[in-house]
Amino acid sequence: MLSSDHNPVSELDRDKPPKAMILGVSGISLTDAEKSFFRYANPFGFILFQRNCITPQQTKALIKDLRDCVGRPHAPVLIDQEGGRVARLKPPHWPEFPPARMLGKMAEEHPDLGVEATKINSQLIGLELYDLGITVNCAPLADVLFDVTNNAIGDRAFSSDPAIVSDCARASADGYLWSGVLPVIKHIPGHGRTLVDPHHTQSVVKASKQELHDIDFAPFRALRDMPLGMTCHIIFEAYDSLPTSLSPVMHDVIRKEIGFDGLLISDDLNMKGVHGRVEDLVVNSLKAGTDIALHCNGNMGEMVLVSGVAPPMSFAAMDRWDRAQARLGTPPMFLDKGGLLDRLDMLLGVAALTV
Repeated sequence: MLSSDHNPVSELDRDKPPKAMILGVSGISLTDAEKSFFRYANPFGFILFQRNCITPQQTKALIKDLRDCVGRPHAPVLIDQEGGRVARLKPPHWPEFPPARMLGKMAEEHPDLGVEATKINSQLIGLELYDLGITVNCAPLADVLFDVTNNAIGDRAFSSDPAIVSDCARASADGYLWSGVLPVIKHIPGHGRTLVDPHHTQSVVKASKQELHDIDFAPFRALRDMPLGMTCHIIFEAYDSLPTSLSPVMHDVIRKEIGFDGLLISDDLNMKGVHGRVEDLVVNSLKAGTDIALHCNGNMGEMVLVSGVAPPMSFAAMDRWDRAQARLGTPPMFLDKGGLLDRLDMLLGVAALTV
């Protein structure tokens, strides 16, 4: 049975808003130093990784402690639980789910069944997160798959067809919202043409503005009504010489050409796809137009630097967050989860026979 007291009202104090940053945590429980720092720093939210999640009971306790630090019972707690190889919650305590590409292949052959399977898959992932108290999932990807796409994306993308990507990503996002979890559409405005992994090196895309508009940006235009989005660190030479997360030009593209008006979060500013001191990256990302700077590694020295330069959330960002929360559903009090699992297994079985 799921709690009915989960949908938050706005907890953001307009007179003393949290800082425009999401921070990581070093381990499976908070150190005394982390507790003191988070109380003082008051980040907007937190992000969890596999290093933080060992068992459901431990994970719930960590999440409660994080929220207690900032005094907001519904402070956002994020995770990357896409399915496939990007899953921070692992067996034996949490189930495995298929990668996006498996669902996209199914949608290419059987559009209705593929979209249904994608939605159910996200509903089931969302229920796992909801039960833990995780309220934001950094998924789905709306990146278009290309022959040259680096494995940093690979089978995390639904399809090479922008229309299939759009349909599957929307079904996935709707599944999360139904589950009481906010989806994060990523990686705006498109990560698919990357030849290298921006976790490790700077990535440059040389496609023309027309190619980008017609293909890469198309799924994000189709999903521009979604509540949360995450930028990429890709340099699009047709527009600018700066990575998207730091580029005012690319933020204009996201807000105007693509038309996305949800809360915009940077990709992790520890990634090597952006160069410079972490405090400069935070300042420049927010100055470019990002609503929230993301710092993931849980390193206390770096988090102190981030907190020292991160400003309070803007009123526009707080309004976007309030609108996002208004989109949340609440799963039924009594839910036939087994029925959802059986339906997904049946759909995947059909795909295995015909794809």
